[in-house]
Formats: sequence, C-alpha cells, structure tokens
Amino acid sequence: MNATTSLTNTECVYVLEGTLRYSVDEVTRDLCPGEWMRTPRGSVHGFSNPHEGKARALIVLSPDIGVQYFRDVASIVNAGGTSVRTQLLGVMAHYGLFPAPS
Repeated sequence: MNATTSLTNTECVYVLEGTLRYSVDEVTRDLCPGEWMRTPRGSVHGFSNPHEGKARALIVLSPDIGVQYFRDVASIVNAGGTSVRTQLLGVMAHYGLFPAPS
C-alpha cells in the first residue's frame, strides 16, 4: 500500500463492490459495499486490495481536483519507462498530493 498526504482536499471513499483495504493515519479497515471512510485534509492515507476479486469504490474529493489528475497518472503508468516514479511525483505535487514518509 502506497500512502499519500493531501494538503489541499478532504476525501471520502465509499465501497461499491468487493472489499477495499483503506487506511487513514493509524486506522486501517477492510471496507465492504456500503461502507465508507473519510480522509481529512493533511491525513496520511492509502488503499489496497489484498482480497480475492476486484473492488470498486466511489471517491469524492473536496475541493475536487478533477478527472484530469487520474488521466495524467494513467498516461504515465501506461507509457512505462524508467522515469515513471519521478513523473508520478511531479503530477502528484501539481495536485497537492505527496507521498507519506516511509
């Protein structure tokens, strides 16, 4: 699970399908359909799916950073190459997201 910190927005994750492992600061929960968690601005958060099957979630950001963030990330990941991490860090910073210290 890669954790990030958002300095600019609050996030709510609502699970639609499957089970999603979601962490906010020191709290980690396995969320099932109909369950949700809130990530306050400035909190360290991350998610993963270590379970069988796919998981789908509705993610609401306030203020909204827009769909372009996800398009930017997808274009970098899909292109591959040796500088993916550096490029992703640049996109994240542009939208006010930063990797949490390990």
